[in-house]
Amino acid sequence: MDELLYEIRDGIGTITLNRPQARNAMTFPMYERLREIALGAGEDKALKVLVITGAGEKAFAAGTDISQFREFRTPEDALAYEERIDRVLVALEQCPKPTIAAIAGAATGGGAAIAAVCDLRICAANARFGFPIAKTLGNCLSMANYGRLAALIGPARVLDLVYTARLVEAEEAKAMGLVSEILPDHAALQARAAALATTIAGHAPLTMRATKEAMRRLRLAARQVEGDDLVTMCFTSNDFRVAVERFLAKQPTEWTGT
Repeated sequence: MDELLYEIRDGIGTITLNRPQARNAMTFPMYERLREIALGAGEDKALKVLVITGAGEKAFAAGTDISQFREFRTPEDALAYEERIDRVLVALEQCPKPTIAAIAGAATGGGAAIAAVCDLRICAANARFGFPIAKTLGNCLSMANYGRLAALIGPARVLDLVYTARLVEAEEAKAMGLVSEILPDHAALQARAAALATTIAGHAPLTMRATKEAMRRLRLAARQVEGDDLVTMCFTSNDFRVAVERFLAKQPTEWTGT
């Protein structure tokens, strides 16, 4: 089974994260395929809009597949991981075509980061968003992702989400600006995503492109801050190594701060 599906119909490209049995948790090949599509979108003149969604109703994407962290040992491992993920998010940011995230169920960790970097986000009533890393792995976000989130919902809400490790329900997500619309169920979400994409596809492409690039430049100017030391501190810690194994074994972690 293909873990990421992509089809283009009537100028609308639909990307489906397709690991429903694993709540669409992202593998590295999935990240790379998503980047490849985003990079190629600008060359496809028939493509007007990209929609990203998850297979099934339980999750948009439940972060990165945790089993892939088992081999992390060095600062280079941590920085290479963040660089790999940021390449994907930058490709989505720089993609000249409008992007829509259609979210049902959980959008957490890397999944929430993908949704946050899309131009528009709509969700089903069962959607939940968050970065529960403070109770799962004890890692941190990259400086670029902290900057993206702070630009989207404000620093105070970023602190709230990360410190409490809670998942935000759909109504609160709309109130804080994470999503613009809430649909009653998965079927309504997919129908609205298609209708919204069709509307945008009929508008002036240069207006879309200029506006998207203007927003990207504004966000970029606000996040030119070094953060590699924070990433390596967390990802190379004893807490992180233990937490990966405990998470996969579905056991709680006793944090030591080391």
